[in-house]
Order: sequence, then structure tokens, then C-alpha cells
Amino acid sequence: MNPIFDIHIFVCNNQRASGEKLSCGDRHGLSLVAEFKTQLNALKLPLKIRAQKAGCLGICNFGPTIAIYPEGIFYVGVKLEDVKEIIESHILNKKTVERLLLKNGN
Repeated sequence: MNPIFDIHIFVCNNQRASGEKLSCGDRHGLSLVAEFKTQLNALKLPLKIRAQKAGCLGICNFGPTIAIYPEGIFYVGVKLEDVKEIIESHILNKKTVERLLLKNGN
């Protein structure tokens, strides 16, 4: 079975009530989705890539968090200025962005 997308980017946009744990949605989750879409569309790559908002990815203290499949790579503490590097390194050149990579015990 062929996957629908060659690359699928999930950006946590979970919103918690005030006073609870940190929440990726509070830290520009929707802006990250929009930035991925803008930059990927401009590249006109011959791949089926989807960037979309997601619910909680379960690692709130390290957010904003994104997950990229099919590799299952999680990047944490992602900022708008990191999107270009993630696309160039991970998507185009298949190289993990080590400084943003979720590691055991981050």
C-alpha cells in the first residue's frame, strides 16, 4: 500500500487552560503550520507533503513540538526561524537537525 503522503509533518497546536502545563498552541503552533505550508508550497517539490496541526504530542515541556513521518522524528523547541532549516536539512537532504531533535531526557 502506498502512503497518501511522502512526508507528513504534524505540528502540535494543543491549547490548555491557563495555569496548566505549557502548551504548544500557546507558543505559535498555528504560525508554524502556516510557515511550513508557505515555504513548502514555494519550493514546488515533486513530493506529496502535508503540514498540519495536531493535538497534543505528549511532550509539552519541550514544545513547540513537531513530528515528521514516515521517519517518526520529533523536533522540540521549534521556532519560526527553524522551519527553513528543517525543510532544507530534513526534507530536502535527509539530515536530522540535531540541535532540535528530541533526545532521551532532553
